[in-house]
Amino acid sequence: MRSRSLLFGAVLALTAPLVGAVPAQAVLGGTESARPYPFMGSFQPSFPRSPHPDGHGCGVEVLAPQWVLTASHCAGKNPTGARVGVPRGWQVRIGSLETGGGGEVAEVDHYYRLATHQDEGGFWGKDLALLHLRTPVRAEPVWIASATPPENTPVRIMGWGMTCDDSNDPGCFTEKLREADTVVQPSSACREASPGELCIGSRDGSVASSNMDSGGPALVREGGEWAIAGVVSGPGGGESSPTLFTDVTRHADWINGIIGGTDVPPDDRIPNVEGAVELNGCVGSVVRTPTARPEDPALLLTNGHCVEQRPEPGKALVDQPADLEVPIADPQGYPQSTARANRLVYATMTGTDIALYRLDKTYGQLAGEGAKVFELASGPVRAGDPLTMAYTSRRFSCLAEAVVPHLREGGYQQDDSIRYAAGEDCAPWPGTSGAALLAPDGSTVVGIHSTHNRDGEQCTADNPCEVGPDGTETAVQGRAYGQQVHLIAACLGEGSELDLSRPDCALTGNRR
Repeated sequence: MRSRSLLFGAVLALTAPLVGAVPAQAVLGGTESARPYPFMGSFQPSFPRSPHPDGHGCGVEVLAPQWVLTASHCAGKNPTGARVGVPRGWQVRIGSLETGGGGEVAEVDHYYRLATHQDEGGFWGKDLALLHLRTPVRAEPVWIASATPPENTPVRIMGWGMTCDDSNDPGCFTEKLREADTVVQPSSACREASPGELCIGSRDGSVASSNMDSGGPALVREGGEWAIAGVVSGPGGGESSPTLFTDVTRHADWINGIIGGTDVPPDDRIPNVEGAVELNGCVGSVVRTPTARPEDPALLLTNGHCVEQRPEPGKALVDQPADLEVPIADPQGYPQSTARANRLVYATMTGTDIALYRLDKTYGQLAGEGAKVFELASGPVRAGDPLTMAYTSRRFSCLAEAVVPHLREGGYQQDDSIRYAAGEDCAPWPGTSGAALLAPDGSTVVGIHSTHNRDGEQCTADNPCEVGPDGTETAVQGRAYGQQVHLIAACLGEGSELDLSRPDCALTGNRR
């Protein structure tokens, strides 16, 4: 599948980052709308958190009193990337010029995605989703256009996309609806166009949709009324090009089958991902030792290589300042509880690959909020042990094929590393680093996923190699490894305090 960015701004905890370079202005070449469109709305999911101050993530269009249309990748903001399911905390604001007020607000209680990025039949040209509203809205719906608009057809685009490329700058997020009039271009004007997509905007990109305009409409005139012909999906192949829209007219039967109730797909089976913590490109879990007390501050476990400033080979980071949001997932992946990591207790990539953070909540407080806390194992993983890798959107079934005496990667060496047996059920990817390896009880962390050999290279960064007793180095592309965590409990005392001088503590003790 080709790589293409999508035009929304919220960060995804999916298989790979999807947001690419952001064009310099929202609805390029457009102006602020003089009056609201009754069918136009702002999709405001609560997960992942939008950088937009009022939660705007995408555009939507009312097709029926309890149905709105948007892009599939917008509804893909559900934690597990499911095709059909029940969201939490999603709402739409309909018929207002502003994302932060006015119009009608309705809660989304179901989503239906036409396609996902995991589909063998492809995603591009099928980037559509229907959202069902818990209560009807009074807004007058927009009709689906009767046919695919031909080249040079006049269209109107609109949205609340970003006005600059800095997601940390509140001034980049417009609260006022913007619109522009443009035309349908030939597919060749968008070099990444796929069948089922419309290329819309000026050829030089001076009039186009932008980041966080996803799900917004391409409107055409039919019988003196607006009709929707397309939905914003992604850029056409560069910043200076038109935008790609999914052709809605090709999927009218799918839309009408769901809205009419004649062809409604069942909900996906959602994997239990309770306790996983998304950490901006890594994964973590809240852990406790068997002797931890309810009043002790809770600890977060992840990889040492996930720390912003990695520890050097042979050394450890000890008692460093930290400020990290920690959303602890419920069984469906939505935040059950949220804490902050306010101290990096320990991090190393020598001997093992771990980092421990202290949270601003105690174990007792997290228990009161219903958050999943895992027990830390006191014994090592051994060859033949079954493992479950606790990622944020799924659970991998793994088997410890071997315990490797030494593993080298980019100047670091870990000992007694866990090699997984090859197989489709245990195929982690970049972004799964730090995922807990669970015992069969589902509550005990016996290891932590760390790395895999990406390119087949020998002992380089992202390409670990095994070191035999005679010093022979072996690298196999695709092999994945976890690290032992049983060393941790012996180094923790009362109050979740780290003490590297304890007699049984074998963690790397070099401080910097």
